[in-house]
Amino acid sequence: MKKQVIIALAFLISTFSFAQKKELKAVEKALKSNNFSEAKATLSQVEPMLSGLDSKTKSQYYFLKAESFYANGAGSNNDVDKALESLSLVTEGYSAEVLELKQKMISSLLTKGNAAYEKNEYGLASNNFEKAYRVSTKDTVYLYYAAATAVSLQDYDRALKLYKELKDLKYTGIENQYYATNLETKEEEFFQNKSMRDLSVKAKTHSNPIDKKAESKKAEIVKNIALIYLNKEDNENALAAMKEARAESPDDINLLLSEANVYYKMGNTEEFKSLLELATTKDPKNPELQYNLGVIASESDHPEEAMTYYKKAVELDPNYVNAYINTAALILNKEQALIEEMNGLGTSKKDDLRYDELRGMRQEVYKEAIPYLVKACEIDSENISAAKTLMNIYSVLGEKAKHDELKVIVDALEAAGN
Repeated sequence: MKKQVIIALAFLISTFSFAQKKELKAVEKALKSNNFSEAKATLSQVEPMLSGLDSKTKSQYYFLKAESFYANGAGSNNDVDKALESLSLVTEGYSAEVLELKQKMISSLLTKGNAAYEKNEYGLASNNFEKAYRVSTKDTVYLYYAAATAVSLQDYDRALKLYKELKDLKYTGIENQYYATNLETKEEEFFQNKSMRDLSVKAKTHSNPIDKKAESKKAEIVKNIALIYLNKEDNENALAAMKEARAESPDDINLLLSEANVYYKMGNTEEFKSLLELATTKDPKNPELQYNLGVIASESDHPEEAMTYYKKAVELDPNYVNAYINTAALILNKEQALIEEMNGLGTSKKDDLRYDELRGMRQEVYKEAIPYLVKACEIDSENISAAKTLMNIYSVLGEKAKHDELKVIVDALEAAGN
């Protein structure tokens, strides 16, 4: 009796397995007709019985499910995610079929990603590039593309996650690049691989084959992580990331300045100044660095030092308008002490003489500032602040013709909304 029960059970299992295989055959037939909805519907009938299937049949089920949801590239983002998940569960057989499907998926995802990128649809592009990487995790360059396009979208949270993943993977982006000169256009062209390049040279459409090495993207990745933290106003993580980035790329002047700006935002002007001074040693011909050092010196109540920096800025760039304006402002700041002393004088003859002396000194201050304001107005004819200040100085000095000339300019600028 026991033997009969075992035989009956074995027969039942065999019948059950046969039924599921029949269903999977129906799925294959639907897929050949591109009837993906029917394929998915049939698969849903098989799913409750998965636990009773052998590993090979389970692999067949998951592979067919991947094909059904991928739908020859027509599947939605969620469908593609399900297809990827199903492919990861194929454990026995189908290695050639899985490889072929993955290649199709990568090609389709990259085509969609590039098309979206060309249309400035960076979110869609980034998602497709990331999915291409998830299909083939050895091709980390796709993850790099996903991170870069997320930055273009200003989706910094997503970009940060992807860049950190690249960093953890120790991705460098160093790879061989293959070029040859197009004989018709005479321009150097890039080829995806060596075989394509060599075939073009052999076909005599190209010449002068050259192999190049792509530069490492490691420093760029660490730098972007730091800049994203900075954008998120996460100063602590930004500084930590920047120190790491600077270790990777010590001569990157922009990274050095970014770190300096974080310290400035945090109110640490000493560290800001220190980094700017370091930056000037790396880029001594950068007028903006000299100008910024002048601003810090001025704010720290070191006017003579500030004047030196502003002078250096205009030596490097004779059209650096803000350096002229700030130089004039430093000169005009001398007026405040004179005014305070004038207001404190009495009515004695001695005080009257001192008052006249101070007034003369005040006029000399104005005269000293004039050339810098004139230069600023010449460089930037729409700078109403410089024009107004110069107009008022001419008024105090009694130079009516120059005052009236500037008043016409100021009135026109105000009428234009400047």
